Amino acid sequence: MSVTGTKHHTLHSVAVAAPAEVVYGIVADVTKWPLYFGPNVHVEHLEQDDRAERIHIWATANGAVKNWVSRRTFDPERLRIDFRQEVSTPPVAGMGGAWVVSPVDGETSLLELHHDFEALDDAPDSVAWINEAVDRNSAAELNNIKELAERHAQLDELVFTFDDTVHMKADAADVFDFLNRADLWPERLPHVARLDLTEDEPGVQVMAMDTSTADGSVHTTESIRVVFAPDRIVYKQTTVPGLMTAHTGRWTIVEVEGGVDVTSRHSVALRTDTIEKYLGEGKTVADARAYVHRALSTNSTNTLKLARTYAEALRG
Repeated sequence: MSVTGTKHHTLHSVAVAAPAEVVYGIVADVTKWPLYFGPNVHVEHLEQDDRAERIHIWATANGAVKNWVSRRTFDPERLRIDFRQEVSTPPVAGMGGAWVVSPVDGETSLLELHHDFEALDDAPDSVAWINEAVDRNSAAELNNIKELAERHAQLDELVFTFDDTVHMKADAADVFDFLNRADLWPERLPHVARLDLTEDEPGVQVMAMDTSTADGSVHTTESIRVVFAPDRIVYKQTTVPGLMTAHTGRWTIVEVEGGVDVTSRHSVALRTDTIEKYLGEGKTVADARAYVHRALSTNSTNTLKLARTYAEALRG
């Protein structure tokens, strides 16, 4: 099998009504990509310094979950970030490119996203698949950056993170089993009415879940989870409630004297255009933050308490 062939090039761009430095800052902060970019599920830093980083990325491409390792190099003076995949996922044989931000004036800029790629065996079907994935993901990422940059003054208010921690006199392995086996949640969690889970690749779970609330209504969410045994699971909701543009989270298990501390972390990006529709006339971003925080915290804390009951019973 040949892994090299014709190098294909693409260019996608968008005009942004925001200063170039703001746009560059959003592209540079990879830790927030799952909140900012629809296709991105999770990003892990493998190495990092002021001028370069190695990252492991999980993202959707044409509906499938793919993952790869990339190196990025930063040139803040030229407002440019170059990237190259070190380990690609078929049908991609190799891929790289650059983010380039060009100031138009003090308040507007042009963002360009360059890609070059090679397909395994140069197969036409593979080239077409990659082109389609690059077109779809690039358009989504550029539009997301444009929207975020043009609202950059509000980002500190719209994007927030919080934790809930429950101590358990239990074994870490039993707690991890409870959180990992989401396919059993309809039996273990009273508020979960239905859960469909597929795990085509070990450690990557795609799930759809129906949860019932106190008023009897049922909400459907879809998520992708990346499992880091034996002590961490991260996830991204790919279908989110109407008050959010994005929601990511993680479960972490830390062994302490006498048991474990288990933490649920939520990171949320709020919408502003639906607040009055869902919360009532005159309601504000602060009201939406409080509402979403309370709803997510209640659900995850209830799950943690049930996990505690399950795991402590196993310890006896």
